[in-house]
Amino acid sequence: MVTQVTGLSRNGVSDWYIQRGSSVVMGVYTLYLLGFMLVSEEISFEVWAALFSTTWMQLATLVTLIATCAHAWIGMWTVGTDYLRARTMGPKGDRARSMYQSVCLLAILAYLLWGIKILWGN
Repeated sequence: MVTQVTGLSRNGVSDWYIQRGSSVVMGVYTLYLLGFMLVSEEISFEVWAALFSTTWMQLATLVTLIATCAHAWIGMWTVGTDYLRARTMGPKGDRARSMYQSVCLLAILAYLLWGIKILWGN
């Protein structure tokens, strides 16, 4: 029996809402950055650094980073539970799924921590 201890929520509907909400957050952030690049006369390091040095942009980037990690985890978890299971892979399917999910979780956490360091570091 597969237990749902590694899902983001304990409910598929909640995961659906999280994934859709995170898509909206990522879309709005992307549209803002595209608009900024289209409106700016010059895109230089100084302009880019000035944009990302503001607190509101750092917070927007952090929220988008968290949304991206949640979105990625739900997608990766879904792929793992749909395709890596004992019924389709034999007795090692559950172990393969656990290893896959562990690697995905570690990668997502590493990206989250790295992003936070980039945003709020030196």
